[in-house]
Amino acid sequence: MRVLITGITGFVGSHLAEYGLGQGAEVYGSIRWRSKTDNILHLTHRVQLLECDLRDPFSTNHLVATVRPDFIFHLAGQSFVPTSWHAPSETLSTNVLCQVNLLEAIRATGIDPRIQVAGSSEEYGLVEEHEIPIAEINPLRPLSPYAVSKVTQDLLGYQYYKSYDLKIIRTRAFNHTGPRRGEVFASSNFARQIAGIEAGLLEPVILVGNLKAKRDLSDVRDIVRGYWLALERGRPGEVYNLCSQTMWSMEEVLDILLSKSQARPRVVVDSHRLRPSDVPVLCGDSTKVRRETGWHPEISLDRTLEDLLNYWREKLTTDITGGSRLLASDGGRARGRG
Repeated sequence: MRVLITGITGFVGSHLAEYGLGQGAEVYGSIRWRSKTDNILHLTHRVQLLECDLRDPFSTNHLVATVRPDFIFHLAGQSFVPTSWHAPSETLSTNVLCQVNLLEAIRATGIDPRIQVAGSSEEYGLVEEHEIPIAEINPLRPLSPYAVSKVTQDLLGYQYYKSYDLKIIRTRAFNHTGPRRGEVFASSNFARQIAGIEAGLLEPVILVGNLKAKRDLSDVRDIVRGYWLALERGRPGEVYNLCSQTMWSMEEVLDILLSKSQARPRVVVDSHRLRPSDVPVLCGDSTKVRRETGWHPEISLDRTLEDLLNYWREKLTTDITGGSRLLASDGGRARGRG
């Protein structure tokens, strides 16, 4: 089986590549000329990387015609919610245009792969209390430019399924974290700061945003297994929530991480980490994907956060050994927000 992963160098893409290789697949990944490959350095001898700018239809056509994949996991795009507030037009144009070019390239090539469109729980946005846990039929009320872009991708997937009979399965993953999570995301930023304090690189202060926000959290390794099963066993045209069905506040996440450290820092709210509008509660209902694919989460949040903290401890040790002082450059002030 040939598998194409757009955005393979990202947090989720790298874990999905590992999972695909474990399933015996030939794994191909699209990268841009400026893509950072840190997440997949350990896989470069096992996956085939092809340079492609998905914003360019000719480049995208060449990618699809070269690989002729059986499975396509479309993960590429601008994936950080706060960035979408500062660059809304770029977020919308990048996320939507990349997907249109990919779907048109599939049509032009004449292949018949199964295609995953990676949506997000952010699509649900403003959720009423009586709507929790959130099922796939819940209204979409996006509260950020990023969320609007994901709603557009989601509906484009449905439209191309109905209009051209492309075998598209849409997924809406709720929050997920784990090793290699980018430092701008809240759980990873907390872990990075704690590891920096332990290493003596930071003052004993944890900078935070909205700790009251509640999120349905899963391990990234469970999520990529869910992506695979949804594409393998799911019904084209359908949408599937991937979530743990359990809510955790950002304060609880921070407390778990701190419980795994000897550090006892002060916790300080940084106003720069607060969003213009935030989704207060996100907790999903994954009954549909469990029933139709057999997927369910297997990794506890405690293990996920321990693995995440150990990832940052190891990374900082490596950086120090190599003479780098990445943390010192910003004082741990990356705007992690959930």
